[in-house]
Amino acid sequence: MNNISTDILEKVKEGDADAFTDIVDAYQNAIYNLCYRMLYNRTEAEDATQETFWKAWTNFSKYDFNRSFSTWILSIAAHYCIDLQRKKKVPEMEIDETMEEIIPDPIPHPEQEAIRNEEEQQIQDMLNSLNETDRAAIVLRYWYDFSDREIAESLSMSESAVKSRLFRARKQLAQYWDGQTQLNQG
Repeated sequence: MNNISTDILEKVKEGDADAFTDIVDAYQNAIYNLCYRMLYNRTEAEDATQETFWKAWTNFSKYDFNRSFSTWILSIAAHYCIDLQRKKKVPEMEIDETMEEIIPDPIPHPEQEAIRNEEEQQIQDMLNSLNETDRAAIVLRYWYDFSDREIAESLSMSESAVKSRLFRARKQLAQYWDGQTQLNQG
């Protein structure tokens, strides 16, 4: 993810739409990937990405220059996705550590694709066992390397609450994994 210069941020705060285009160019892949991992639906992820940028543009006057811009804009995306999931009451998310950008392989490999789809579904099922906020904390930690403080800022909670949620989520994921492993062996 690219860092945006203070000059560009200042121009955007003054209402410069061209400078905001630089922000969109720098963050569109990261925001789309976060939204896709949380929503597990390409169309919804595209809509959520657009909504994130719209919210960032219309609320830019609230951006605090003392805060990390990446944290600020990714928190807008995370909150939007959490709100969507709560409205739908259907938690969805995909995790694939190797995915920086979600671009289909142009050469089909049926066997590899079947294995990959099965693994993705297992991970999806594991993540679906978490509530929306725990899922967001896991994604921000392990895919965006956010610190406890950054996750706390992004999800509007205390650092101790983040630590507790991450601990509980990791424990729940481990229990789910152990249960699936036993089912597959038995």
